[in-house]
Amino acid sequence: MSDKHTLLRGISLAAFCLGSGITAHAQVAEPAETVEPAAPIDAEGDPIMRAETVVVQGYIGYRDRTDDTVQTLTYGQDYFQRFEPLTAGDALKRVPSVTFLSDVIESDGARLRGLDPGYTQILINGEKVPGSNADRSFFMDRIPAELIDRVEIVRGATARRSGDAVAGTLNIVLRDGYELDGGYIRAGALRFDDGEVKPSFGGVYGGAFGPGRILLGANVQGRYNPKLKSSLRYGDSPENDPDYRTSEFDNREDQTDTRDGTDYSFNSNYQFDRDGTRVELDGFFVYTDRTEDERSFEYDIPTGVSGPLPDGNLLTDNANVANIEQTNYSVKGKFAQKWSAGETKFKLAFASFDEQVREFEEELDFDVDYDDGEVPVIEGESVRADITDEEFSAELAHEFEFSDTLKFEAGIFFQTKQRDTDISAAEDELDLDTLTGYDQFSETPTQFGLVYADFEAEDGGLSSIEEDRIDIFAVLNGEVGNLDWEAGLRYETTDVSINDRTVDADLQNQSNDYATLLPSAHIKYDATSLDRFTASVARTVRRPNFNFVSPVLLTGEYGDSDLLGNPQLDPENAWGLDVGYERRIGKTGVFGVNVFYRDVKDLIEVVNTGAPSDDYCDEFEDDEGFTCDQALAGDPAALAVYDPNSFVLTPENVGDGQVYGIEFDLSTSLVAFGMENTGVFANLSLLDSKIDDFIGERRFNSQSEYVYNFGFIQELPVYAAAFGVTYRKQGDAYERINSEEVTTSYGADLEIFVEKSIGDSFTIRAVGSNLLNASKDEVFNKFDNEIDQMDRDFDEYELETEEAGPVFQIMARYAF
Repeated sequence: MSDKHTLLRGISLAAFCLGSGITAHAQVAEPAETVEPAAPIDAEGDPIMRAETVVVQGYIGYRDRTDDTVQTLTYGQDYFQRFEPLTAGDALKRVPSVTFLSDVIESDGARLRGLDPGYTQILINGEKVPGSNADRSFFMDRIPAELIDRVEIVRGATARRSGDAVAGTLNIVLRDGYELDGGYIRAGALRFDDGEVKPSFGGVYGGAFGPGRILLGANVQGRYNPKLKSSLRYGDSPENDPDYRTSEFDNREDQTDTRDGTDYSFNSNYQFDRDGTRVELDGFFVYTDRTEDERSFEYDIPTGVSGPLPDGNLLTDNANVANIEQTNYSVKGKFAQKWSAGETKFKLAFASFDEQVREFEEELDFDVDYDDGEVPVIEGESVRADITDEEFSAELAHEFEFSDTLKFEAGIFFQTKQRDTDISAAEDELDLDTLTGYDQFSETPTQFGLVYADFEAEDGGLSSIEEDRIDIFAVLNGEVGNLDWEAGLRYETTDVSINDRTVDADLQNQSNDYATLLPSAHIKYDATSLDRFTASVARTVRRPNFNFVSPVLLTGEYGDSDLLGNPQLDPENAWGLDVGYERRIGKTGVFGVNVFYRDVKDLIEVVNTGAPSDDYCDEFEDDEGFTCDQALAGDPAALAVYDPNSFVLTPENVGDGQVYGIEFDLSTSLVAFGMENTGVFANLSLLDSKIDDFIGERRFNSQSEYVYNFGFIQELPVYAAAFGVTYRKQGDAYERINSEEVTTSYGADLEIFVEKSIGDSFTIRAVGSNLLNASKDEVFNKFDNEIDQMDRDFDEYELETEEAGPVFQIMARYAF
């Protein structure tokens, strides 16, 4: 179906639902009042947010303008909710400078300023959370959007938090006990392009409980993503061969890739605040049961479908199925006491991530020499992967209030992190004399009875990494007229212990330690009641990837070249500058512009050790009759023919890099134009960077050139209804590593919602997303080794396209 027809289909759905809602409302309810009722108060006289505000009451959510000295953009739930995002990643698609390098209709690793997810600090309620990713990032699709109260983008680093925030910090704040007095339930369904329907249920309740307040929330979310992929592979690139499409065609791969699962989540919060004593207890839990099912067919023709060789054109039939279970939970307790010498704060937190993956990949190969009597072969591998990542932290701080305009806080932070990895694999192979009953289009890809036994740990797959941190920090805050300022110091010390049980005994236990001083300073100046200027400078760090510090040799990790881990890696560090301006527009609107710069030192890059790779040494011995050890020992006969073209690579702290850009954001009503019930929002980020690698200058890997989104929401108070549209697009991203280069492009994303309130407590909402059938297009330049890469001697050139259709959902909410 064309983009035009898909868009018309989405608009038609919205119009139908709106018309139905208007009719229903005319039958059962009078138009909603436009005057907001007075907010109720609790026993202490503090305002309580009632559950009814969760349901649409003619209010458009805008970006909040905070009073934090550290430049912080805050987006409340009202800003996201009407487009019914499924996860925190979906919600973040609408905020400035966040890009993704995910599969279509998924949003997992948030890339603030377009940088790798490991450069962004992800917090939940102000606390770091572990994940399964080797770069220490946390996938945002692990957090259901229904649990979120607001999202904070902290552009500069503060000494009060860990310095792992080169690109910035994304803080996901969940609902707490003072959010609701009452609750709501929600129920609905999502329909996908292939006709699959997935349910969505949730509920939240908040109210008084004993001397404090409690909030409980639960959510069950069906997840599904049916994708179609197509790859065309050539023996050379158009930069060397303009006629590559006809002269160098190698093969075509067609693939179906379906992600099917369910998320179960729960969060709780209890707060007590009396007579200078504050106690808060938080709990967060998510369990995911997910299957990823890929089926691929390779053909030796660029178009068309036929049966297997030798009579047809089918080269291989590949099935890859992964069953994934993930459990994420965290608990936190905070205690604060005000007394004559100030306020003392104490915090304990524990977070755990556990992932179990059971995966198999089987390939039936028809590309054999039938004339020589060979028969098709089926090869298979089964992998068992268990990853556990746990963090325990404690913090003690005290704040002195010297005056109404001068405060000083000092504290100490302790964290211990334990990451255990257990990855093993087994293989089996069968020659197939007959193919009786084979059907390449059957849902069951193999019926050949491969047996997987004798699982063995993969290289680097049986390891434990422990990090112990002790940080001390001090922060001074002050006010001078309309100027607020903050100056801080944080000193972070880290001890790292690495135990890899897949290497020789003398290499199994490795250790490293490092310490970093992280100064920071921030100012906020309100030039007028409408105009604000902010500036910050801070030093931050990025710790090494886990897969880089294990002392294991991974053969063929980069083309024909090997990768040797480096346990002595130190973190990258960066000096960062942010300068911003904000202009208030009316009562709720705001326009902002920010310029940022990061000067990154001790960059971790993969470099050549000069040692020959295993692949070259094997060929050298087969072709020349000598070993690499003989050549390296100086044997004249071996040296005469020794000429390695692939090597052992290793990560090291080398070189510098710069990241810079400008960010615009706008969120306002159009009341100045006589359209008080219309809200618009837009943001644009222009992103750039510079780094030198083994070939020359490039951007930071996979940094998009830009990202923007804009949209509007239109209230219809007479009908107690509303509708809105949002449009998003991000620029191309280029990545260059040893032996491979990838350029990734995304199509635009269009979403439309329409909603209707019935009475004071019930709302129904229809949403259409991915209405333009957005595709992900990747161009791969592949080489055998870095010498061929510099000479542009291609091993393979690949064009891959991935596409998923539109998603429609209906969601109803009832407040009580």
